[in-house]
Amino acid sequence: MNDTKKPKRALVTGGSGGLGRAICQQLAADGFHVIVHASLSLDKAQGVVDQLRTAGGSAQAAVFDVTDRVGTAAALAGLTEEGSVQVIVNNAGIHDDAVFPGMSGDQWDRVIDVSLNGFFNVTQPLTMPMLRTRWGRIISISSVAAVAGNRGQVNYAAAKGALHAASKSLALELASRNITVNVVAPGIIDSGMAEGQFDADVIKKMVPMQRAGRASEVADLVSFLASDRAGYISGQVISINGAMI
Repeated sequence: MNDTKKPKRALVTGGSGGLGRAICQQLAADGFHVIVHASLSLDKAQGVVDQLRTAGGSAQAAVFDVTDRVGTAAALAGLTEEGSVQVIVNNAGIHDDAVFPGMSGDQWDRVIDVSLNGFFNVTQPLTMPMLRTRWGRIISISSVAAVAGNRGQVNYAAAKGALHAASKSLALELASRNITVNVVAPGIIDSGMAEGQFDADVIKKMVPMQRAGRASEVADLVSFLASDRAGYISGQVISINGAMI
């Protein structure tokens, strides 16, 4: 963190979900002013904000559809009037699983639109204001599926894998301005997104550590990457998966 009176501002897309909430909690504890994003429900985002404020943190809610480029740009313009966003956590994402021969075009488009187009729609408008501050952290949440592949998730793996390539290229563009760009690729995490997909026996067979990861463990990694301590780490895809791969 810097020595200015105002804390750095961090935007967490999908911040009202299980993993997003944990990331918001940790960043608020680190001293960031956290903008908790939700796509639809202001109540859910505000609920997380209220929790953060009760714990002594600084936070506000934001609601916009990351797939709506015009609407997202308008929402971000309002946010940057209050100050630049110097940490972006692209956490918003959806599953719509099906084996590829039976996958519909809508299933493909929806997943790509949220994870990949959402990355562009959120990150691109915030890049120039971030460049002016000469400090920034762009962190995208991916998946083990993008590293190793997964049956029934060709769309999801494609979207998240594209984030890996985009982040490596963006890291090269922004490195000279003290802005890092990294990807966190979790495995099986005990959060809302993976809930009910894997029972304990399956996890023991799939994960050498024989347990699901905790959302707080992913949040700890994001916290480190968002800090000054990680200033020389950029263009990396960092797995957190209990030695699955």
